Amino acid sequence: MRERDVEKYLREKIQKLGVPDRIVMVPGDKARFVEVKPPGGKPTALQKRMHRRLITLGQHVAIVDSKEAVDEYVAGLIV
Repeated sequence: MRERDVEKYLREKIQKLGVPDRIVMVPGDKARFVEVKPPGGKPTALQKRMHRRLITLGQHVAIVDSKEAVDEYVAGLIV
């Protein structure tokens, strides 16, 4: 079994839990959770519940659905 096969399996299992797609680590800051969607895409009900849970725990959650949204998000990380 190849590493990419294990990674794909992990990704599929995690997606079923409704966990955000990416975790962004910013030096000197908390981990940030990013949900990636296709243009105009919206989080599922399960993902919305997970986002609320993370926010309640004091975490930052963002949703990006385009390259422009990614650029805006990244620009906001630069202080």
